[in-house]
Amino acid sequence: MGKLKILSGKEVCDILVSQGFIQVRCRGSHSVMQKAIPNSTITVPVPLHKEIKTGALLSIIRQSGLPRSFFEN
Repeated sequence: MGKLKILSGKEVCDILVSQGFIQVRCRGSHSVMQKAIPNSTITVPVPLHKEIKTGALLSIIRQSGLPRSFFEN
């Protein structure tokens, strides 16, 4: 496993969009991204901060089901 990049909320949203997620709403300092899969929907809240903390980024990776390599150096 490589080291996670320091990413902003916008950069994380861009990665999610490139993998098929769409932004369904944005309120305050959070954006909610969704992806339809057969018989379900994946929903991932993303804080729109300048730097997302490591724990929050790991949670986003886990919830999205994307490989960690998309978020590594």
